[in-house]
Amino acid sequence: MAESDYESVLCVKPEVHVYRIPPRTTNRGYRAADWKLDQPDWTGRLRITAKGNTAYIKLEDRNSGELFAQSPVDQFPGIAVESVIDSSRYFVIRIEDGNGRRAFIGIGFVDRGDAFDFNVGLQDHFKWVKQQNELAKQAQNPDSGPKLDLGFKDGQTIKLNIGNVRKKENSSTKPRLPGSGIGLLPPPPGAKAPTLLPPPGSHSAQDPVMQQPVKPATPELLGDFFAPTLPPPQASHAAPTDLWGDFATAPSSATSQVTQSANWVQF
Repeated sequence: MAESDYESVLCVKPEVHVYRIPPRTTNRGYRAADWKLDQPDWTGRLRITAKGNTAYIKLEDRNSGELFAQSPVDQFPGIAVESVIDSSRYFVIRIEDGNGRRAFIGIGFVDRGDAFDFNVGLQDHFKWVKQQNELAKQAQNPDSGPKLDLGFKDGQTIKLNIGNVRKKENSSTKPRLPGSGIGLLPPPPGAKAPTLLPPPGSHSAQDPVMQQPVKPATPELLGDFFAPTLPPPQASHAAPTDLWGDFATAPSSATSQVTQSANWVQF
């Protein structure tokens, strides 16, 4: 069974009035006030079905469901269904008997909500028909649809807002000596920070020792640094007045055999 053979129900209303209407004399439209609204010609059930792209307005008996009249609708709004100009609860539809005969009758609903549902049911069906037709055209000609152009036009710019990036204080700042541009690395964890001396010419009010003038070094003090370091003098048995006693006396050590030679001349 083809998809067009399925018949779906769009709307069902349990009560609708049918009127025999006079011919339209002007092109302004139909007026429900010209009908005998208090004397409907037939009352029954209305059902809207869809088969393929065509909708069918069926007027049926409320008890037996026997078909009284049917109106095929291939376009809405169109000539098959037309609203009256003086009310929203009444419409004019074109019915067909299947033998080529057509007639225009008037229908009306007691409740205004039923008239609204009747109108919306037809609108939704033909919106679906329009979408199906557009999809079928795109499937046949995929290159005929509009193409999305993502390129930049002449003079067009783009702006990115990343947000304010704040630098942490002292994250990249190294300690520097006062008055100099040389940076020092921070001490390792647990070590004491080095004591920085003030630059020459600066005075500190908190250190009284630094405020005292430095005395120049005397020649006596400087002589200690330049004098050679001599071993302590050995004890001598000679008299303090005999300066040459050490040379005349031979050492008692057994290892100094050279000094016992007879070639030495005593002074």
